Amino acid sequence: MTMNLSSLTIAGALALSAAVAAPVHAAPEQLVKVSGKDAVKGATTVAIGAFNVGFIFESTDQTKATGGLIGAFGGTTKAKSTLVGVTPQMMQAIADAAHVDFVGQLTAAGLAVQEPGAMFAAPQLAKPHGQASPLDVSITLEKKSKGKATFVKPSSLPTLIMLPGDFQGSGFSSMGLAMDAGQASAALSNYARAAGVPVIDVTYLIDFSDQKRPGAFSFGGLNVNANVSVTPGFSRMTVLGANGKTVTMTLARGISVDGDFIEKKDASSGLDKTSQAAANVAGGVMAAMGAGGMMFGKTRKFEFDAKPGNYEQGATKAAMLANQRLVEQISAIR
Repeated sequence: MTMNLSSLTIAGALALSAAVAAPVHAAPEQLVKVSGKDAVKGATTVAIGAFNVGFIFESTDQTKATGGLIGAFGGTTKAKSTLVGVTPQMMQAIADAAHVDFVGQLTAAGLAVQEPGAMFAAPQLAKPHGQASPLDVSITLEKKSKGKATFVKPSSLPTLIMLPGDFQGSGFSSMGLAMDAGQASAALSNYARAAGVPVIDVTYLIDFSDQKRPGAFSFGGLNVNANVSVTPGFSRMTVLGANGKTVTMTLARGISVDGDFIEKKDASSGLDKTSQAAANVAGGVMAAMGAGGMMFGKTRKFEFDAKPGNYEQGATKAAMLANQRLVEQISAIR
């Protein structure tokens, strides 16, 4: 079969016309990053080996400035934020409510959930390598950003279990916790294979200042916005399959809840501000004289005072929204 030049031209024009007319769809934003597969394929029953809600109580975020007026605003800007007013009872109430909601959402999705007593009575979990709750951990949040968090388990689980990757430890104090996490993973995996039931591990990290880590620098300083959010990258679910396979689902986008949860105030002392202002002026004078200027940093301290009752509602709602996102994902890969 032969086709002349005019036919080719017409065909090409039609193809181009169709391509131009076809709507262009942007790729959907990834809400959950999934690593691995088949750990829950065909499952009808699951067990929850760990469900930890972590609360950031202190974070130090810093960003490198891009320079400024004759060098006077160069250096590194830091924001040290501290959460106060959250009691152990408040944290426990949040963890318990979030866990009950998670079980309810799994059940609604068609997955039966084993009673924890049966699982932790199994010989494979004679040594679960768990921790006492609440558990304080020094964590790395992002490059040059660190913090302190407290993790709490639900009252219905006998021990707080961490798996590798559930936290990003900072310093030597977390080395022992990391070793326990590896052994706990092996214990839960052995139970999953012996019982023929996938085991779920969930970790949420709740932040009280919704800022883009390591912080957004502006000419006027570092802005810190107060609300309650489940942080992406550090909040995830791991499923250890009865078939020996593992799948990890990590929140790729944070879940934020706005409301009247926290009072924010600038906790920087007058001396801090005066010293930093003087250093910046001195740096600017030196730069103007051709000395290059000294890179003095600015530090701002913020204190967030949680409002009892309101804070628990906001944090619980954020955790429930995270539950929904992860349960939707686990249903999709069944």
